[in-house]
Amino acid sequence: MSIALSDIQAAAERLKGQAVETPLIESPALNERLGGRVFLKPETLQRAGAFKFRGAYNRLSQLTDAEKSRGVVAFSSGNHAQGVALAAQLLEIPALIVMPSDSPAVKVEGTKGFGAEIRFYDRFTEDRIAIADQIAAERGCTVVPSYDDPHIIAGQGTLGLEIVAQARALGVELDRVLSPVGGGGLIAGTSTAVKALSPSTEVWGAEPAGFDETRRSLESGSRETIDKDARSICDALLTPIPGELTWPINQRNLSGVVAVTDAEVAEAMRYAFGTLKLVVEPGGCVALTAALTGKVDLKGKTAAIVLSGGNVDPGLFASVLKGEI
Repeated sequence: MSIALSDIQAAAERLKGQAVETPLIESPALNERLGGRVFLKPETLQRAGAFKFRGAYNRLSQLTDAEKSRGVVAFSSGNHAQGVALAAQLLEIPALIVMPSDSPAVKVEGTKGFGAEIRFYDRFTEDRIAIADQIAAERGCTVVPSYDDPHIIAGQGTLGLEIVAQARALGVELDRVLSPVGGGGLIAGTSTAVKALSPSTEVWGAEPAGFDETRRSLESGSRETIDKDARSICDALLTPIPGELTWPINQRNLSGVVAVTDAEVAEAMRYAFGTLKLVVEPGGCVALTAALTGKVDLKGKTAAIVLSGGNVDPGLFASVLKGEI
C-alpha cells in the first residue's frame, strides 16, 4: 500500500490547531562548518517533544466512536508512546502503551503524565507486537503501530510538507533533506511529500551503527534484520527490521542511508547544545551527525536536516556533555 501526497495533505488538515508547525531555522555557524546553506527542522519543539505526535493524532482522530470507546494499544520506547498518549488524552480515548523496561525515565514519566497505562517488556527477549496483539484481543482495542500504518506515515509526512513550503517561503529550493531512520515511518512520509513537491530534492537517511537495517536493506535489495546483540544510545531508533509498508516507499524515494556511531552522535549532541543551543536526544540527532561527519556531504548544497526529538534522559545528557560517551 502506497501513500499519496493527498493523504499527507488530508493529515495536515486534521492536524491544524493540534500539532505545532515547527520552524525552519538557520545557523551561520553551521553553514560555515558544513560549507553550504543548511536549515534545521526542530521537532524537539513539537508537542510531546517529538514528531511522533503528528502520526499518532492523524491515526487516532480517524477512529470511529465505537473504536474510541474501546481504546488503543501502542508499543514504543518513548516518543510514539508519548505521541499516542497525548493524542488519546486530547480525543478522550483510553490508551495502554507497551514500553521496553529500559526506556528513558523521562519518556516513561511523559507517557504517564498524559494519562496512559503502561505495560513494560524486555526488548531483547519479548515480542512487543505479540504483547500488543494479545492486549488488543483481550480488550477489543485498536493497535496503533509506531510506523507501519498508512495513517501514521501520512501524519509524519506533514513534516515534509512544511519543510518544502517553509523553504520556498524563504526563496530556497532544497538540494537535500536529511532525516533519522528507525522503522522508516518519518522518512517514508517526509520523502513522499518532498519528492511529490520537489522531485529533484534528494532525501537521505541516517541510522545508528548496528541498527542500520535500512542502509543494509538498500544495499541488498531486501529487508534486513539487526544483530540481536546490537546496542546503541539512540533508543528511539532501535527497530529490528524495516517496516513492510515503509520499506518499499523508502527503497523508491531515498538517495541513500548512512550509519553513525554512538560516539559521533554524542559529539553532534554536544555541538547542538553548545553551538546551536538546542537539546536533541540521541536518535533525534543522527541526521545532524551524518552532516557533521561528512557522511552526507552538504558542501555547496542547500539542505534541511530533521531533528526528530528532544526527549533525552537527563542523566544520559549530562554524561554526553561531560564527554563520558
